[in-house]
Amino acid sequence: MRHLCVYCGSGPGRNPAYMAAARALGGHMADQGIGLVYGGGSLGLMGEVARSVIAGGGHVVGIIPEFLVNKERMLTEVNELIVTASMHERKMTMFERSDGFAALPGGLGTLEELVEISTWAQLDRHAKPIIICDIDDYWAPLITLINHMRQEKFIREGLELKFDVVKSPGEVVSVFEDRLKQSTAKVPQEPIRKTL
Repeated sequence: MRHLCVYCGSGPGRNPAYMAAARALGGHMADQGIGLVYGGGSLGLMGEVARSVIAGGGHVVGIIPEFLVNKERMLTEVNELIVTASMHERKMTMFERSDGFAALPGGLGTLEELVEISTWAQLDRHAKPIIICDIDDYWAPLITLINHMRQEKFIREGLELKFDVVKSPGEVVSVFEDRLKQSTAKVPQEPIRKTL
């Protein structure tokens, strides 16, 4: 089974469209037989996408560090629940269990995870799809900043960022599947374990 890691907020955000997008993404994933890997919480967008995948009969892997078990109220209805010793172990386990990554709206944690996984791809540590779901232009400031970095030559030729930007949850699933078909380079996981 293919698994998509979804980075998103542990809160609902101000715009109701964010929760609706999380719900819709989970439904699309379940419909297409795509499992979810996510941060293990029951609150906000995280909980909404997970419950939506579960409601559709899909497979959910929740990965949460021990110190966040109570703070983010882990969702116990998932198919697999993995409690890690640290944030670093959580992120590495999420990477290893996923065939690609998508970002819905979220806060600093979501931003940090998205930037880190994009940096690994930029440095050719993996070739897994990365998709930014730009609901109501939520990620527009980040995309503007990345374009500014490119213009200022801090993102240079040969170090291009490898991600797709879509506007709807349905597009996340279709782009994920398209990118998996195109990707022939499988970067092994073991070297990443040794170098991080």
